Amino acid sequence: MKTAPRSDWTREEIAALYDLPFTELVFRAAEVHRANHQPNAVQRSTLLSIKTGGCPEDCGYCSQSAHNETEVKATKLMEVQQVLQSAAQARDMGSTRFCMGAAFRNPKERDMPALTDMVRQVKAMGMETCMTAGMLSESQAHQLAEAGLDYYNHNVDTGPEYYERVATTRSLADRLLTLDYVREAGINVCCGGIVGMGETREDRVGFVHLLATMEQHPESVPVNALVPVKGTPLGDMLADTPLAQIDEIEFVRTVAVARITMPASMVRLSAGRESMSASTQALCFLAGANSIFSGDKLLTAPNAGDSSDDALFQRLGLQSLEPEPQAVAAE
Repeated sequence: MKTAPRSDWTREEIAALYDLPFTELVFRAAEVHRANHQPNAVQRSTLLSIKTGGCPEDCGYCSQSAHNETEVKATKLMEVQQVLQSAAQARDMGSTRFCMGAAFRNPKERDMPALTDMVRQVKAMGMETCMTAGMLSESQAHQLAEAGLDYYNHNVDTGPEYYERVATTRSLADRLLTLDYVREAGINVCCGGIVGMGETREDRVGFVHLLATMEQHPESVPVNALVPVKGTPLGDMLADTPLAQIDEIEFVRTVAVARITMPASMVRLSAGRESMSASTQALCFLAGANSIFSGDKLLTAPNAGDSSDDALFQRLGLQSLEPEPQAVAAE
């Protein structure tokens, strides 16, 4: 029986889920997952950086921030044809969803024709489309909706109490306003965050609570494990204190709690997967994760790779999920 989504979760209820014995929590999450999704099907997505580096935001985890001294070099927005070639390769490797990421604080109006053209043409290839390009104006959200964009990704990153430890140039309220514009335009919302940034379990409770109490849950919830990058504040801080990063059991707990509190959402196992064992990934799938990013790279971070995922799917008896057509409002 499907679980009706609810938006009145209390922090105490979410904390109580985290505190359950691990096997009980995973069992409950698996029950919710099976009631709402195909239990052995996982969607394979590909994420392409269509504009890399030079971002004026100061996010402490990000290799693309102009504030951080990393090896990532700034590039211009890719040509549409280059993006289409990458999308075709991803489709041929089994991806059904193509995500395009641009390191913008917000797109300039001069960027919008190229961005909307990318969306239209990738969608015409039969792939589900997603884009992340920073904050949007109300007009820009409608332009992307008219182009047929299925999802817009804009993560909250972490819980409200820990947010200012992660970024100061863009407020949590700024992020939520963009999500409002996306939702009002009729685009599905992709919104999650990163764990293992030195936050406490209480902060992770706040992170899930923020998402699970939205009037309408995000249709897609990426859960990332921090990939520490040298030259970023969080990467340098955690390189010397690995115990501050999240352990794999706690990561699975976060996936399970997200699944229980947001039963209809796609829970996306995202960054950090390349360093997880096959057993940990299997536990994540059991606990309700039903989407991954395939390919060798996530924006600028390493990823497991298509061949590795093929082998993992075969070992676990998983099949690739074909997405249902998404209705996108257009005006």
